[in-house]
Amino acid sequence: MAGELSPSPILQDALVILGAAGIVIPVFTRFKITPVIGFILIGVLVGPFGLGAWVYEYDWLEYITISDPEGLDPFAEFGIILLLFAIGLELSFKRLWTLRKLVFGLGAMELLVIGTCAAAVLAMMGQYWVGALALGFALAFSSTAIVLPISGTKTPVGRAALSMLLFEDIMIVPIVFILGALAPFAQSDGVTGLVDTLWQGGLVIVALLVLGRIALPRLFAQAARTKSPELFLAASLLVVIGSSLATGVTGLSPIVGALIAGLLIAETEYHGEVESIMEPFKGLALGIFLITVGMSIDLASIWDNLWPILTAVVLVLVFKAIVTGTLLRLMGARRSTAAETGVLMASPSETTLIVLSAAGSAMLIQPGTQQFWQIVTAIGLTITPLLAMLGRVIARRVEPNPSLDVGESDEPRVIIIGVGRVGMLVADMLEAHERPYVAIDSNADLIARARRRGYRAVYGDAARGDALDKLGVENSPAVVLTMDEPVLTDRLTSKLRKAYPDLLIVTRARDSQHAADLYRAGASHAVPETLESSLQLSEAVLADIGVPMGPVIASIHAKRDEFRDKIQRDAGLAERPKLRTSSIQG
Repeated sequence: MAGELSPSPILQDALVILGAAGIVIPVFTRFKITPVIGFILIGVLVGPFGLGAWVYEYDWLEYITISDPEGLDPFAEFGIILLLFAIGLELSFKRLWTLRKLVFGLGAMELLVIGTCAAAVLAMMGQYWVGALALGFALAFSSTAIVLPISGTKTPVGRAALSMLLFEDIMIVPIVFILGALAPFAQSDGVTGLVDTLWQGGLVIVALLVLGRIALPRLFAQAARTKSPELFLAASLLVVIGSSLATGVTGLSPIVGALIAGLLIAETEYHGEVESIMEPFKGLALGIFLITVGMSIDLASIWDNLWPILTAVVLVLVFKAIVTGTLLRLMGARRSTAAETGVLMASPSETTLIVLSAAGSAMLIQPGTQQFWQIVTAIGLTITPLLAMLGRVIARRVEPNPSLDVGESDEPRVIIIGVGRVGMLVADMLEAHERPYVAIDSNADLIARARRRGYRAVYGDAARGDALDKLGVENSPAVVLTMDEPVLTDRLTSKLRKAYPDLLIVTRARDSQHAADLYRAGASHAVPETLESSLQLSEAVLADIGVPMGPVIASIHAKRDEFRDKIQRDAGLAERPKLRTSSIQG
């Protein structure tokens, strides 16, 4: 039939990817498993070594497999670029400056020690020294794309991982050029290329920093005035892609430009909007990258060389974990932080694949050797989420809960979840009225600080396992959730209400809408911090400018009642909630 349309391979691949995202994210989230594993397994299934190998025998398989694996590479690279851009948005130049000792101290030692030691071992096993050096430093890299979404950047583990990963990202280009300099036929060109890249890249970075500080606030201010989400998205993509291309043209990694773009926008008042508008694209593009990792895993080749591959994977993981953990301990990290970070950073990286390709192109390693270590790397990337869980288990074993005396577990006491400034203030008030309490937090640094100040606090993750049961939640007169983490607060409130229908649950809410969500989840009282602070500010201003106190108090009560009515409507409550808790019965 004339004019009949047939689906293009690009549309078929897009359908497979979007379908995978629609299946993987909800299913794995339902079982509280990171989607990272799901995307990699999807890549194994729909790739050329999975169902794709049977396309020529079963034509219908072409509709559920990736027809052009190499065509996904640009999208996978874009996913990593957006990830580094998002990391830059979470940071700032001030915070990055505070990490300088970790980045150029811990990060440099980690890469150099692991790289040189691994190279020495491989050389003793018969690998020629230049090839051993290439393999050693390739295996020393850890995955920015997988590790940081798991660890975050604000916990002790996240800060340590970020510092090492930043240094590794900085060293990608020098290592690749050094490998070119070591190539049998490219010694002089490699050194010249490295020098040219360094000075040209330095100029581009300086130009980005100067122009970004001048132009970005004006660009996003204009986009904000239009109140057009499309224009805001276009401006964000323009900045991240332009910065990445600028550093890529000089020979530097495009992710360097993406990170700088994120850091520059983080200094503006628009970083929150940019972060939220880019989040869906980052997640989908990162999913494509993980699918490409899965597609590189040849199950038949793994089976044929099962024991050598498994031995190599175990040796690499154990060696990197021990070295990284030891370096962290030497730098003064806690045992739990060192153990968890060491295990989390043990697997190789997507950058490992880049370095292996560079070494193969420079004829420093044989094709068979390159393929062997590519399989080892792919397996390491696949099990990184499992390593994260193992690291948390080991961390709890090497540094169990502090032995601070918090009373017998059957003593009825208020349980405070979160020991930040709000949690400590609640503890102060309970102490003033001689009410027993215990605070719990999963941040070891906050626990250590609270203990030094004399608070009854224990280390533990209230969202996992039986941590609250051990503190006697079944006999507790009240549980107070003080964390500034809305999603976690909602989940914990719902979990506690289902397990203990009669428990008094008092929660911290960001605003009236969040308070309504918490009431729906089962909170007894939800206190919107922005509401109370705003009312107190209004009361102080009105009184100090001469308004009589009687009308001021009446207007404050009236405004609070308006919010109570709004929360009642949004939460579907039978009666208006109390926005202040006068006492805790118990």
